Amino acid sequence: MATSSPPPQGGLRQRNVGPATKKPKDATSSSPSSDVDIDKILKQVAAKSSSNSDRDYKVAFVVITFLAFLTRFWGISHPNEVVFDEVHFGKFASYYLERTYFFDVHPPLGKLLFAFMGWLVGYDGHFHFENIGDSYIVNKVPYVAFRSMPAILGSLTVSVVYLIMWESGYSLPACVLASGLLLLDNAHIGQTRLILLDATLVFAMACSLLCYIKFYKLRHEAFSRKWWKWLILTGFALSCDISTKYVGLFAFVTIGSAVVIDLWDLLDIKRPGGALTLAEFGKHFAARAFGLIIMPFIFYLFWFQVHFSVLSRSGPGDDFMSPEFQETLSDNVMLANAITIDYYDTITIRHKETKAYLHSHPDRYPLRYDDGRVSSQGQQVTGYPFNDTNNYWQILPAGADDQKLGRHVKNHDLIRLRHVSTDTILLSHDVASPYYPTNQEFTTVSIADAYGARAADTLFEVRIEHGKKNQEWKSVSGHFKLIHNPSKVAMWTHTKPLPEWGFKQQEINGNKQIAPSSNVWIPEDVVSVPADHKRREKPERKVKTLPFLRKWFELQRSMFWHNSQLTASHPYASLPYQWPFLLRGVSFWTQNETRQQIYFLGNPIGWWIASSVLAIYAGIVLADQFSLRRGVDALDHRTRSRLYNSTGFFFLAWATHYFPFYVMGRQLFLHHYLPAHLASTLVTGALVEFVFSQDAPHHEVAHQAAKASGKKSAAQKRHLTARERFEGQSMKATWIATVVILALVAWCWYFFLPLTYGYPSMTVQQVVRRKWLGYDLHFAK
Repeated sequence: MATSSPPPQGGLRQRNVGPATKKPKDATSSSPSSDVDIDKILKQVAAKSSSNSDRDYKVAFVVITFLAFLTRFWGISHPNEVVFDEVHFGKFASYYLERTYFFDVHPPLGKLLFAFMGWLVGYDGHFHFENIGDSYIVNKVPYVAFRSMPAILGSLTVSVVYLIMWESGYSLPACVLASGLLLLDNAHIGQTRLILLDATLVFAMACSLLCYIKFYKLRHEAFSRKWWKWLILTGFALSCDISTKYVGLFAFVTIGSAVVIDLWDLLDIKRPGGALTLAEFGKHFAARAFGLIIMPFIFYLFWFQVHFSVLSRSGPGDDFMSPEFQETLSDNVMLANAITIDYYDTITIRHKETKAYLHSHPDRYPLRYDDGRVSSQGQQVTGYPFNDTNNYWQILPAGADDQKLGRHVKNHDLIRLRHVSTDTILLSHDVASPYYPTNQEFTTVSIADAYGARAADTLFEVRIEHGKKNQEWKSVSGHFKLIHNPSKVAMWTHTKPLPEWGFKQQEINGNKQIAPSSNVWIPEDVVSVPADHKRREKPERKVKTLPFLRKWFELQRSMFWHNSQLTASHPYASLPYQWPFLLRGVSFWTQNETRQQIYFLGNPIGWWIASSVLAIYAGIVLADQFSLRRGVDALDHRTRSRLYNSTGFFFLAWATHYFPFYVMGRQLFLHHYLPAHLASTLVTGALVEFVFSQDAPHHEVAHQAAKASGKKSAAQKRHLTARERFEGQSMKATWIATVVILALVAWCWYFFLPLTYGYPSMTVQQVVRRKWLGYDLHFAK
C-alpha cells in the first residue's frame, strides 16, 4: 500500500481475548479535555483540506458528464430505421399521442416519457413502428427526438454514479473508476441510444441509491428539512423505478434492507448517540414508512391515472380488458357490435387469454393416455385457434320442453350447449382430463343421453363476470365463466398442445379453482343472426365511467398474468449465470448491404473486472470475519466500517438486483443485468480504493480516544470527505490502478464500437476477431 506513515496500531492488532486488564493512562484516555483536543485536531484538518477540496472533483465531474453525453449521442441518428424493440415502445408512444388504448406488461412511466418527447417536437403519432427495418425518413418520424430521451437519461446515469461515490466519501480515483466503467460500457451505451425503457429504469435505480445516501448522511439531523427532502426524493426515485418496469421492485428491496438495518440500530438502547424512547423510534419508523412506501405508492398510482386519462379512445388493448372497462373508451367497435343472446341462438365461444375457440369434432379420446390413465373414449372437446363451423354451439334451455323463442339468456341461467356439426350435447363428468388428473374431462353425448341418464351432467351455469342479478348475456361484451352445475368446476384451457391424437389442439377441462381469470370466455359472435337482422342494429352508446381503483386493479391483474406467460423460447434469451461473465449478447439490427450490425453486448474487460471484484470483496469480508474469530484485528475502525457499510451497501444493491432472476420463469435477456452491473461498478471503485490506499492515522486515534472516553466527539458525527480521510497519504497507487483499468476498458470499448454504434461496416475477418466467447454475431455476405 502507498502510505507515508503506518497506522497507529502498527499492522495487525491482537484483540484482548483474555481477562480484562486495567487501561494505562495515555494521551487517548478518557478525560474532559481529550474530546475537545480531538475535535480541535479534526476541525483543523477539515479546514486545511476544505480550501480546494471540491475543485478537482468538480472538474472531473464536468469532464465525465461531457464524455457521457458524447458517447451516448455520437451518431445517434444511425440507423434511420426501426431497431429491435423500438417496434414496441415507439408504437406505444404513438398510441399515447393518438390517445388510443393499448396494453403492455410494463407500467407506464417510461412510455409516457417517450410520448412527452414526441409531443414536444409536434409529432402526431401517425407511424406505428410495425416492422423492424421500416424507414423513419420515409415515414417522417422524429426518431432522433425519441432516442434523445434515453440518451439523456443514460448520460446522466454516469454522472449519478460519480455523485454516489463522491457523496459516499470516496477518493477521486475511485469516483473516476466507477463512473468510467459505466461511461465506457458498450451495453449501457447501446441500450440508451434506442427507444427502449432500460435507460429510465437504470437512471431511477441509480438516483434511488444517491438519494438514500444523502438521506443517511443526515442521520444526526433527523426530521430536519434536508432530512425530509432526501427521504421523499428517495421514495420518488423508487417510484419512478417500479413505474418503469416491475423489476424496479428490486430497488425497494435494496433500500428496504438498508432501512431495516438502520431501524434496528436505532432500537438499540446502547447506541452511541443515546437511547431512543419507543415514541421517538415510532416517529422514525412512521417517517420512513411514509417516505419509502406510502409516497412511492401514491406516485405509482399517479402515473396510471395519467395513463388512463390520456388513453381515452378504443384501441388494440381493448381485448385485454373487461366490457365494463371498454365502455369507458370512446369509439369501441366491439361493444357497438354486442347483441343480446337468446335461447336457441348459435354462437362461437372464445377463451379470453389464449384466444382459442371452444371446438369439437367426431374424433374421440384414446382409451389410454401416455401415463396409463383411462379416458371415457368420448368425443373430443378442444380449443382451436381458427374459426370454422366446428366451433358453432347452440344454446338450449335447461328444460327439455321449453320451446319458447326470443327469450334472453341471463346471468346465472342454466343452459345446455349443442354442438351443431355433430348434433351432440356438451358434458363434463368425473373422469380425469388428458393432462390434469385433478381436472374433469369435457366431452359430448347424444341428445338422447343428454335428456335421459346424463341430464344432470349436461347442465352449465352462465356466470357473467362482475354481472348483476338478471343481467342479460351479450355477445362480445358478456365475458363469462361456464360452470358445470353438478360438480361446480369451470371450463378452462391452456396453451400446451394435445398429442397427435388431439391434432395438437388445446385441451379443454374442468378447473376446480373457479376464481382465476384464466377461466373467462367470450361469446364472440351470434352466427345464427344474419348481418342485416334488426338485432344487429347499433344504437348510439354513451361513454361510461369507472372508478380509478377498479380500473387500476383490473389492469394490474392482467399485466401480472401476461408477464408471467412470457415463457416461450427466444433465440437470444440468456440465463442469469451467463450475465456477469458476458457469455452471450443480443442481435439488435443487421444490414447486409452495408455490412453493418448492432449487437447488444457489454464491455467484456469491464464486466470481467467488475465480476472478479465482487468475488474478491466477498473473499475479503469472509477473511476478515475469520480473522476476528481468531482474535486478529487487521483493519482499523474507519476502514472496516466503510468496507461493511458503504461498500456492503453497493454489494447488497448488486445482489438484490441479480439473484432474484434465478427464480423467474419468464424470458430473460442480458439487459436485465444492467442495474446489477451498475452496482458492480460501485463495488469496483470502492474496493480498488480499499486495496491501494489507506486512511490517515489521526482518525483512528480520534476513534480510540472517543471509545476510551465512552463519548462520541462532535467532529466524529460529521461525514468525512475523502481529502480528510487521506490527509497526508499518497494516492499514487490508486491512480495507477485506475488508469490501467480504464485504459484496458477504453481499448475494449473502441474494439467493440462497430457493434455498439452500428458503424463502421466490418469484414468477415473483423467480425470473427470479435467472437471472443462465441458471440452469435451476424456474418454479412
